[in-house]
Amino acid sequence: MRFKLVLRLLAALVVVAGLTYLAVQIGARRPAPDIAAGPQAGPGGPFTLVDTTGQPFTEANLKGRWTIVFFGFTFCPDVCPTTLDTLGRTLDLLGPASDRVQIVFISVDPERDTPKAMATYLSNPVFPKGVVGLTGNAEQVAAAAKAYRVYYEKEGEGDAYLINHSSISYLMDPSGRFARVLPYGMSPEDLAGQIRDAMRSR
Repeated sequence: MRFKLVLRLLAALVVVAGLTYLAVQIGARRPAPDIAAGPQAGPGGPFTLVDTTGQPFTEANLKGRWTIVFFGFTFCPDVCPTTLDTLGRTLDLLGPASDRVQIVFISVDPERDTPKAMATYLSNPVFPKGVVGLTGNAEQVAAAAKAYRVYYEKEGEGDAYLINHSSISYLMDPSGRFARVLPYGMSPEDLAGQIRDAMRSR
């Protein structure tokens, strides 16, 4: 009985090995996928939100300029104000090239971040001028976050709740396509270098 069991196990292993070899051979003959193929490679894609004046804003509005997109909320105690400050100093370092760059801040807190609340928040003189603040209803915000592969989750109850969220920013090129990730915590000097490098390569 034990001998028959061993034979059966060996036969099963031969079958698995054969199927694995066949799958590898089929995969080897299949051309490698083009990572730039399709309507949108990498983070980004269709979304519909509203700006601080209540006007619709979609992915089409990103075209024509380099855009730094990041997600957060106006009650954020640390990551969001730090990101805005860092990006402001980054634009200063870019000099004349900063005219080709816009910053887009998308709220993940549709309950509190109305267009008016976003406008008030971004009017703070310590933040860079001209930041585009976007918000929307819960479904619109969720769709935008999904397009950019952004994580966010409400934490706490009552009016003082916080939101855990992704802290990275995305650099989009003038055609509205993903160019590169700009990690949180990177210095303004390094960020400016990343943006200049991206501009040279496109």
